[in-house]
Parts: sequence; structure tokens; C-alpha cells
Amino acid sequence: MSEQTIRDNLVKWGKSLFERGLTAGSSGNMSARLDDGFLFTPTNSCLGFLEADRLSKLDLAGKHVSGDPPTKELPLHFGFYDQRPASRAVVHLHSTYATALSCLSDVDPKDAIPPITPYVVMRVGRVPVVPYTRPGSAEVKPMIDALAADHPAVLLENHGPVVAGASLDAAVFAIEELEEAAKLAVILRGMKVRHLAPEAIADLNRHFKLK
Repeated sequence: MSEQTIRDNLVKWGKSLFERGLTAGSSGNMSARLDDGFLFTPTNSCLGFLEADRLSKLDLAGKHVSGDPPTKELPLHFGFYDQRPASRAVVHLHSTYATALSCLSDVDPKDAIPPITPYVVMRVGRVPVVPYTRPGSAEVKPMIDALAADHPAVLLENHGPVVAGASLDAAVFAIEELEEAAKLAVILRGMKVRHLAPEAIADLNRHFKLK
């Protein structure tokens, strides 16, 4: 896939996510891995109004080489890229229900999204909660490093979801599934919920191994 196609896809998906209310204002950021570096959404940019030629390009060492200044969340993204070599994109949103779960003190810190549907298991897996750090802080990097090899998705405490994927499409689809699963989890809180059985989860993991 050419760099221009990837730039166009970042613009396309940013507009789609913004228009569907999955991230508001200038919140959220996305990135994609290139053969010679990375593309990032610019700092303080609105995902609904990205411009392909103004996206931030960084080299393989993480140095800004062209475009607008990149998002302040570089440590967050590079935690996934460093630990998941097959990942080609990272998406971070402030979507309502996943962010709501990230604010609850009684969610399981090792798996904040309960296995209610097969699709959250297939596309997201277990989602640990990363302790709070200031947005953009380098302190988040070692925390992501410790989790990302085994988890393509996390919830940042009191902040929101982050998902890495084998492509930008895959990362977007996975974070959309995470948001829908979080919505179900919030709606069903306090009710007697039938979770997927351990053997069902194991079967899904055998057939739909996350990359």
C-alpha cells in the first residue's frame, strides 16, 4: 500500500469516526506504520477535518521529518509499535462507553471488557487497564511496553481506549467493537449477565488468533 493511500485512509477513517461521535472536538489520535517511518495525526487536530498532506511524518527513529507537529501521544503509540512488530496502525479515541468504563473503580484491571459477545473476544481479546498518566506523558510508555505484546488493546485509566491492528482498517474495526462491548457492559451493569463460557472463549482464541 502506498504512502498516499495510507494518508488518504487516515483522513477517511478520521472523518468517519468523528462524524459517528466516536471522538469529539480535537480528541483522539491515529497513526500508521510505513516502510520508512510513521504517519501520525497532528497535535490538537480534529479527526473529522484531517488533511492528507498535513499529516505528521516521523522517521524510523521517531524524528519528525515533515507535516504538522505530531500528536503529543507518541509514547503511547510507540509502546505498541515496539512490542507488536506486525501492527501497522494504532487508534486512540475518547469514545463514550469505553471511556466510562475506564473511569469506574470496580472494573477488572486485568480485563475491563467482560466476554459478553464472541466478537469482543475475536477482535479485541482481554483489555487491561493502564494506570493513569498525564496525556502525552512518557511515563505511559513502559506501562504499554509491559502489556502490548500480549494485548492489542488497553483502556487508559480515566482517559479512553487504545487499539493496535495489523492494518488501519483492522484497528478501527477493533476499537469500534471495543466501544460496542463497553456499551453493553455499562448497560448491563447490575443485571445477571450470561458471560461466554471459558471453553467458548478458548475455542474462539484457537480459531481467531489476534495479530
